[in-house]
Amino acid sequence: MKSPYAKTVGYELLHAARLHRARSAQLLGELGLFPGQEQVLTLLTDEDGRTMSDLAAQLRVRPPTASKTIARLAAHGLVERRTSDGDARVVRVGLTEEGRRRAEAVFALWETLEEEAVANFDPKDRRRLRKLLRRLGRNVSANLRGRPAEEEAEDELPEE
Repeated sequence: MKSPYAKTVGYELLHAARLHRARSAQLLGELGLFPGQEQVLTLLTDEDGRTMSDLAAQLRVRPPTASKTIARLAAHGLVERRTSDGDARVVRVGLTEEGRRRAEAVFALWETLEEEAVANFDPKDRRRLRKLLRRLGRNVSANLRGRPAEEEAEDELPEE
């Protein structure tokens, strides 16, 4: 007998998220990366030379966790650490040429993963799902440790 929880949105969301994460880990492994490392590479393509504290904040992790990730990426020649010109205590992280190539491969990987995940969805269903997931995220965020809901405008869903 199935649990009543198995019929909830939360169950399906967690199940889909776990499968999505497993598939992304599989694809990242083919690039020689572990989950989470791709986020550093993509953040650095947006803004090269970020500080360690900025990276930690953007990744929503503690600075020692960010530092460990950067050390692993540096050991593989994907990023390099440089001291700031004005303050030797400030460390900035930049991509190497190999890191840039790997970041481009990550962007292609995300496109592949997206196409796999929504392969049988028409464009209208894709848009609708994105809007519903944003709305779900705002609902959960509103109740997360008393944080206010994101101040994003409510997405209108098309009439069916």
